[in-house]
Amino acid sequence: MKNALTDLLGIEYPIIQGGMMAISGAELAAAVSNAGGLGVLGQKGNSPDSLPAWRDEIRKTRALTDKPFAVNLPIHVPFVDEALAIVFEEAVPVVATAAGNPLPVLPRLKEHGVKVMHVVSSVKLARRVAEAGVDAIVAEGGESGGLVARDRVSTMVLVPMVVDAVSLPVVAAGGIADARGFLAALALGAQGVQMGTRFLVTRECTAADDQKEAIISAQDTDTRVVPMGRANARMLKEELHPQAMAGQIGGMITSVETVGEIITRITTALRSEFDRLAAMI
Repeated sequence: MKNALTDLLGIEYPIIQGGMMAISGAELAAAVSNAGGLGVLGQKGNSPDSLPAWRDEIRKTRALTDKPFAVNLPIHVPFVDEALAIVFEEAVPVVATAAGNPLPVLPRLKEHGVKVMHVVSSVKLARRVAEAGVDAIVAEGGESGGLVARDRVSTMVLVPMVVDAVSLPVVAAGGIADARGFLAALALGAQGVQMGTRFLVTRECTAADDQKEAIISAQDTDTRVVPMGRANARMLKEELHPQAMAGQIGGMITSVETVGEIITRITTALRSEFDRLAAMI
């Protein structure tokens, strides 16, 4: 595939792995990048003490792949300046910013030639960061797992509205796990997709086996949104797992697979799904 997003990021397929804190390590990120997508390293923790381990993961990722990869940078963390220093010292090519206002850090990222994707949950925020100079926008619907906005808008509603509001490549996130979701995102005007929960349930992800199994056993109604500090988070219902973050799409996932198997299946099935729709029309 080839479009503005693949050209921007230097990747084969416009498939981005969500940067899940603590469980998006070097093995997962490198596997996604090696399969043609963009792997994203998550933060290792919520304190400055986690930064040396994060730097190690960046170096491990570079040893495992010669393809582009990204790191996730939550803007609200108190050690953002220290994290940025590591990004620059390690020459990370892409940063996915989220959970805060990226405007204060954008000039430094752009000075170092870093491409910036910012996660938004509203049209207003999409316009603001587009005007500030980000390179791409991830429009994340409220179906997604992990941190979610207080005023949740579904992916189906959010993505086309963001596409209409900005002139940048838009990535659809939230509720996507197969070729049908990928094709739907493209139909909504997105140029790519981001998947978190689907890549959580892979052999390369360091999430605990019981967390993966809980997601596999989940149904479509088996997530809940709970307060988490100043934000909210979508997690599995407590009776399934007390701490597992997962999106609503978890109800569609039925097995632990490798990253390569998932990306190959999605990209192979995309054409047949398109042909199926074309025949109906």
